[in-house]
Amino acid sequence: MKFKNDKYRNVRGGYTRLLKVSCQKCGSEICLYQKDGPGNLRRMYIDRIVEPKVSIARKDLTCSKGHLVGVKIIYEKENRPAFRLFVDSVTKKIIKS
Repeated sequence: MKFKNDKYRNVRGGYTRLLKVSCQKCGSEICLYQKDGPGNLRRMYIDRIVEPKVSIARKDLTCSKGHLVGVKIIYEKENRPAFRLFVDSVTKKIIKS
């Protein structure tokens, strides 16, 4: 898999990794996500979601069993659409590529 290499990745230091994001309650997989830079996963940018297993066109991000894990926002600093994740709503695992 090829990582996206754009201005957002470069601003965050060029460090990136692929995460498998799952629901905390039921463990169902939500998506694969390219995380740029250090820190916690507080929001998921729409353009970084690689393989969604659920619909990302809706205003709420829910797992396949219906648990609410985040809501759609426009991140003001960068004017990018993203999902703001609720605290402890998802688990993540780094995928070796």
